[in-house]
Amino acid sequence: MAEPYYSFNRYLREKFGERVQRISIDAGFSCPNCDGRISKDGCIYCDNKGFSIYAGKAKDIKTQITESIEYYKKKSGIKKFIAYFQAFSSTYADIKSLKEKYDTIRQFPEIIGLFISTRPDCIDEEKLELIAAYKKDYLVWIEYGLQTTHNHALQTLNRNHTYEDFTNAVALTRKYGINVGVHLILGLPWLTHEDTMQDAVLLSKLDIQGIKLHVLHIFKDTKLCEMHKEKQISLVTREEYVKMVCDFLERIPDNMVILRLISSSNPKLLVAPLWMNDKNSVIESIKNEFITRKTKQGYYAKH
Repeated sequence: MAEPYYSFNRYLREKFGERVQRISIDAGFSCPNCDGRISKDGCIYCDNKGFSIYAGKAKDIKTQITESIEYYKKKSGIKKFIAYFQAFSSTYADIKSLKEKYDTIRQFPEIIGLFISTRPDCIDEEKLELIAAYKKDYLVWIEYGLQTTHNHALQTLNRNHTYEDFTNAVALTRKYGINVGVHLILGLPWLTHEDTMQDAVLLSKLDIQGIKLHVLHIFKDTKLCEMHKEKQISLVTREEYVKMVCDFLERIPDNMVILRLISSSNPKLLVAPLWMNDKNSVIESIKNEFITRKTKQGYYAKH
């Protein structure tokens, strides 16, 4: 039975004819929302160690890639890989430094893609020209952290950028023919269900190629953790998240790649919700919900 959404795995298999594994890289970047250029506080939920296995471990990029390729080759027999510059804001450096870091992938013939995660206020024409130059040899995407289209919620999250900053970054990135992915958090307590559906509608109108969904979650020693302890916020249940994902996907185009349905994180840092690390089960629940509804991604985008 076909998946009720356009999964990242299906997208890659259509392009390369086989399974492709994405390798997460910490290239030693910082973030203007942490280093004082914009703020020293960072996003209220942020701890990059919760996602990247190499965050803070001071291993060079070549070592990270070598170890990851060897691991996945041995474990699953995978032959093709995407280098994903994930930690912090991976365009937040001068051009020379960026080129030096990105060029590391050229030492590995197994790498067929370059994915770069960053903020919408950490991009410009010069950086995009550099990144676009990799398109002749690699599948290239830039993933922008947005989290929501609602500026009041972005302010609460201490993102220190606006939705308009994001739309400007998308337009500039697409000018260079680079694929755009957007990161979105579902379950923000400052938004209604209708607000989240508005996120879906607004993003559907933009020239973006993929969406990565996250559930709002809490890491130790973050501002969000303090708010949770003081009972200032509540989190969505697993059942609520499953229904919210399906509602969201029904409202976006069926050719938009779903880069991720739910995030998972380091259990040593995760406070809540613990169910998010039961990732495969949550994904199965999403598929079953679509079966029950008899709908799929794009259902209401076409009706």
